[in-house]
Amino acid sequence: MKDIGLVGLPQSGKSTLFTALTKLGAAGGRSSQAVVPVPDPRVAVLAELERSRKIVQAQVRFVDVPGGLSAQGLGEMREVDALCLVMRTFGPDPDPARDLAAVRDELILADLAVVDSALENARRKLKGGRSSSSDLAALERAHDALSDEILLRDVTLDEDERRALRSLAPLTMKPWIPVANAEEGAPLPEGLPAGAVGVWACLESETAGMPEDEGRALLKEFGVVEPGLDRVIAAGYRALDLVTFLTTGEDETRAWEVRRGATAQEAAGVIHTDLSRGFIRAEVVGFGDLVQAGGWNQAKSRGLLRVEGREYHVREGDVMQVRFNV
Repeated sequence: MKDIGLVGLPQSGKSTLFTALTKLGAAGGRSSQAVVPVPDPRVAVLAELERSRKIVQAQVRFVDVPGGLSAQGLGEMREVDALCLVMRTFGPDPDPARDLAAVRDELILADLAVVDSALENARRKLKGGRSSSSDLAALERAHDALSDEILLRDVTLDEDERRALRSLAPLTMKPWIPVANAEEGAPLPEGLPAGAVGVWACLESETAGMPEDEGRALLKEFGVVEPGLDRVIAAGYRALDLVTFLTTGEDETRAWEVRRGATAQEAAGVIHTDLSRGFIRAEVVGFGDLVQAGGWNQAKSRGLLRVEGREYHVREGDVMQVRFNV
C-alpha cells in the first residue's frame, strides 16, 4: 500500500479534497489519514468468473497534515511515498502556476535545511573516520542542486547517491501529483503542469455522506463521469510507476500493486515472503485472455497460460498463480 500526502497553500482546499477523495472529514487538528480501495472493475469480473468468496482491492492511504507547509507538516510529509500538490483554481484571482511555484520553493527550502544539517554532520564524522567520502559527495551534490533551485528528482543520481540521500526522505525526490482544485462546472485553466488532474473538490465532498451509488448518480448529473478519486489514484500510479497484477481463485480475487519492471519473484514477495523465498515458477495469463476464455481452467485447457520464471517482468493486468516450495 502506498501513502499519498496532500500539500497546498492555505485556502487551496486540500482538506476539502481529502474529504472528496476519502469520504471522511478532518480529524480535529491531527493528521487526517484514510485508506481507500483502488477502483478496479477487473477484480469483480474475475471474482464472478471464479466464484470467489472474497474480493480485495489494492489500497492507497491519503494523508492530510494540518498546516501542511509548516516544519511539522513537512516533516510528516517525508514519510509518504508521493505528494499530491493541490492548486487553487477557484475564487478570486486564482493563479495555480504561482501557487505551484510557492509550494515548490517551500519544499526546496525544507530539503535544503535537512541536507545542510546532514552535510555538517557528515563532515564532522568524516574527520573522525565515521563517515564515507562518497556519502559526503552525495550530500554536497544535493546541496548544490537545491541551492540552484533544482529539484533532486531532476538530478541524475546513481544508486550510491540515492542510498546516501534516502534516509533524509527528500521531498523533492518524491513523485508529485499536481491536482487543480476547480470550481464546480469550470474547465481547467491553461498553463497547468503536464499530467495535472482537475477535481471539483467542493462538489465531490458534498457526496461524502451518501451511499456510493447515490453519490455517483448525483455527480453524473453535474457531468462528473469519473470521480476525482479514480483520476487522482490513476495519476498516483503513473507518478509512482506502478502496475497492477491480480490473483484469483475460489477463496479470493485480489489486486496487487508492484513497481513497473518488477520480476515475477518480486511480485510473489508482495503476496507473501514465503512465495518469493520458495519461488519455483509463475503461471500467467493476461486479464483479457482469461475473461475471453471464461475462467482459469478454460484458459489453461486452451493453452493460454504461460509458465514464467523468476526473472519474468510482470505486466499490467497479468493474472498470476505462483508455484513455490519452502
